[in-house]
Amino acid sequence: MAQWCQLQMLDSKYLEQVDQLYDDSFPMDIRQYLSRWIESIDWDTVAVQDSLATIRFHDLLAQLDDQHSRFALESNFLQQHNFRKIKRNLQDRFQEDPVTMAMIISRNLKEEQKILACAKEAEQEGEGTVSAMVVEKQKLDNKVKELKDKVQFLDQMLKNLEDLQDEYDFKMNTLKNQNELNGMSAKELEKEKFNTARMCIELKQKRHDVVSFLSELLNLTQSLIQDLIDEELPEWKQRQQIACIGGPPNACVDQLQNWFTAVAESLQQVRQHLNKMLELEQKFTYENDPISQKKSHLENRALDLLKNLLSSSLVVERQPCMPTHPQRPLVLKTGVQFTVKLRFLVKLHEFNYQLKVKAVFDKDVTEKKGFRKFNILGTNTKVMNMEESNGSLAAEFRHLQLKEQKLAGNRTNEGPLIVTEELHSLSFESELHLNQSGSPGLHIKVEAMAMPLVVISNVCQLPSGWASILWYNMLTTEPKNLKFFLSPPSAKWSQLSEVLSWQFSSVTKRGLNQEQLNMLADKLLGAKAQRNPDGTIPWTKFCKSANEKSFPFWLWIEGILDLIKRHLLSLWNDGCIMGFISKEREKALLSDKCPGTFLLRFSESSKEGAITFTWIEHDVHDKPVYHSVEPYTKKELSAVSLPDIIRTYKVMAVENIPENPLRFLYPDIHKDKAFGKYYPKPSETPEPMDTDVPDIRGYMKTELISVSEVHPSRLQDNMMPMSPDDFKALKQYVSPRDIDAVMDLQDFVPQMSSEFPDEN
Repeated sequence: MAQWCQLQMLDSKYLEQVDQLYDDSFPMDIRQYLSRWIESIDWDTVAVQDSLATIRFHDLLAQLDDQHSRFALESNFLQQHNFRKIKRNLQDRFQEDPVTMAMIISRNLKEEQKILACAKEAEQEGEGTVSAMVVEKQKLDNKVKELKDKVQFLDQMLKNLEDLQDEYDFKMNTLKNQNELNGMSAKELEKEKFNTARMCIELKQKRHDVVSFLSELLNLTQSLIQDLIDEELPEWKQRQQIACIGGPPNACVDQLQNWFTAVAESLQQVRQHLNKMLELEQKFTYENDPISQKKSHLENRALDLLKNLLSSSLVVERQPCMPTHPQRPLVLKTGVQFTVKLRFLVKLHEFNYQLKVKAVFDKDVTEKKGFRKFNILGTNTKVMNMEESNGSLAAEFRHLQLKEQKLAGNRTNEGPLIVTEELHSLSFESELHLNQSGSPGLHIKVEAMAMPLVVISNVCQLPSGWASILWYNMLTTEPKNLKFFLSPPSAKWSQLSEVLSWQFSSVTKRGLNQEQLNMLADKLLGAKAQRNPDGTIPWTKFCKSANEKSFPFWLWIEGILDLIKRHLLSLWNDGCIMGFISKEREKALLSDKCPGTFLLRFSESSKEGAITFTWIEHDVHDKPVYHSVEPYTKKELSAVSLPDIIRTYKVMAVENIPENPLRFLYPDIHKDKAFGKYYPKPSETPEPMDTDVPDIRGYMKTELISVSEVHPSRLQDNMMPMSPDDFKALKQYVSPRDIDAVMDLQDFVPQMSSEFPDEN
């Protein structure tokens, strides 16, 4: 079944996560109507090839035109309009940068797969293993439902009170009018007065019950608001932090909105009920009337609760991000447009188009001597509405950019921090005016703040800026700690290892396994890694150079990530690359393997990212001999793919025939089985149109081959054409001298068979 079809069959909580993946940069309409075509393309490959991305971009536009024609045949004017608008927006965004579009589609498809996997895992776990978080959310759901039920019950109580009060008022007026009682006996008149007095007692009791019930209802509301503001909202923001640095995608904002909205609606109804109680008091009151005594207190309390809820309802739904680097939010470059999306969690129609939000940069930041200062360019005010964001009350800023203020004495090198360690704030302000009949007007200032930002002036600063964002969001949840890097705390390896794995899983299908993380731990912690897995890593060790000749750990990781994205994505996703492994561990893994067994690892000496392979041979004494080729960088891999290098690699010495020493990918996978699907297919090899006519260009076909020259003494002639299982058996039962004889014989037999062909 197609992936999109599977997603649409999931529960609403998973569909909400899918909804978070799509916005105006790539609308869900395209995913819906072009799902088959989208899923038929290998977007991982497209995302690393500029020419292919351009082709697929124009293919997408053609698909949109075809779908537009279908709408025309169906006379679906609305969708015709939508798709014309979508096409224009795509051309504006991606015409000059189709690779970004491919990266967005690739990322969304991967996130969809993760959502499907989570749904499947939850289904397999069954109802008996529901997580504690789900239980807590269910408790909150029940609490909200209880609040709604109590508000409805209060409404019924007030109606009953009003009916009783009207009846009592009628009876009292009747008793006062003696003319209407002339036909009654004294006994009947006494009984009527007794009933009226009893009704008065009942009326007073009901008024007391209403006030007491309303006070309890406000207690429940206060508890709910406290849960939402003090627990649920910070938890959501923390999940957003994790998602921003590559962790699991953040969700539940719709659920948060449902809770906030339900409480706000209940409070609005309570305020209406208070107005109704005021009307009842004006018609009838008495000494020690609970409504008269408690009215002002209840009104003020309900108003304060509503203000508290609304003032915390503005959130940054999607953090500031440059569209050119969707996986690196919170790092902004001067002069480059960025986007940011806000949402008001209380979705009431009376707020639609009422909230005008203004973006402010570095608000209330003082004592910034030596720090750079910036102006916001572009439209920095937006009106929140429900029409542009799938029904939520939201506003998206799409064309903001920053420009540095060139002021005297404001030079970057005068500041206490380097550019990529300076943290800046982006906040959003609005005012809410709400009037309700019979109640005082409501005027509330609301504010939201994005996570701290790093502002760079050159794209080469992006890796270091991203390192700062990783470190900050890994270690603190305080959004206003802009002086964080004046004294940055150290990170535990247990924290950092998870974040490092996210950097790989967020751009590929695989994070880092424990073996790979162990190697990185050794690199950062040295010998302490084995004794103290939770050792601490200082910021300087992660992102600073010890001396001019070395380079920071993070820049090494960044170079490898870029190498994978550009040239090794499929190999990494398929698990062909061991990648992070020390030379000692490499030798231990290969030591008992068949000659020609090799593995792929990343170079530790290349800042830009490089990959090498190491294979094993055995000398005449059956001792293992290891060979590693000079690492391949982006430059070499741009000319020849790594599978082709492995396929055609040769080792030669003087007067020896070149041979390919690579036979089995660790542990024992034949190299053609491991890499065969990446080899160029025969149909991809250009040939002349007529084989009888020589190539009109007059060129002979060439092929780039990697060749290593070695000293004849290092070139082993025991490249055994046998399986790893055969090799194990041979080592168990045959002496080393006999092994040499067998290997020599196997080299001789093919030669002999060619000189003396089978007469049959």
